[in-house]
Amino acid sequence: MRLAYLHGFASGPGSTKARFFQERLTALGLTVAVPDLAPDFTHMTIGSMLAIVDAILDRGPSVLIGSSLGGYLATLAAARRPDRVPALVLFAPAFGFAARWEARVGPAAMARWRADGVLPVFHYGRGREEPLAIDFLDDAQRYPDEPDPRCPALVFAGRHDEAVPLPVVERFAHAHPERELVVHDAGHELVEVLAPMWVRTAEFLRAVGAIGR
Repeated sequence: MRLAYLHGFASGPGSTKARFFQERLTALGLTVAVPDLAPDFTHMTIGSMLAIVDAILDRGPSVLIGSSLGGYLATLAAARRPDRVPALVLFAPAFGFAARWEARVGPAAMARWRADGVLPVFHYGRGREEPLAIDFLDDAQRYPDEPDPRCPALVFAGRHDEAVPLPVVERFAHAHPERELVVHDAGHELVEVLAPMWVRTAEFLRAVGAIGR
């Protein structure tokens, strides 16, 4: 079975979590796609990122592993193409991120963003500020805040996550019995609990048939 890792906002294939999970899955002989979801960061949209995920799913069914915005994309792709996504592993999935983005930016900065067309955003994957077009937010508002796929899902969350509130993730995880929530004493990035997350992820992937027993 194929797997794909979807990185978070302003991140990339070289992120700490992406490399950690890719190395361990590859060591088990699995094929893991780790795409750059925003090669053109300025003009990226949910639609453009979904197109990259769709291209992976067109090649065959894939378990999607997603972090933050990548977790949101994974659930959105699974809800849209249930025949192609047999299971999900989600790290602090960014449900409802469009509304939180607008609130965090604030009315004054939102007005400038619309007037200028772009907003400077620090890109952690590239270590510098890059402009982000307002189209990103406008396009995001076309999609559901919380997609509702029906495949099995293992969901991780940090108790001290300030970016994605724990109750938001809990609501998603508790909506269906085939979803399991694991809460760690950690923040949004979850990098301090990579080892225990890998142990539970490997168990889950074995249970869904992605890893041989």
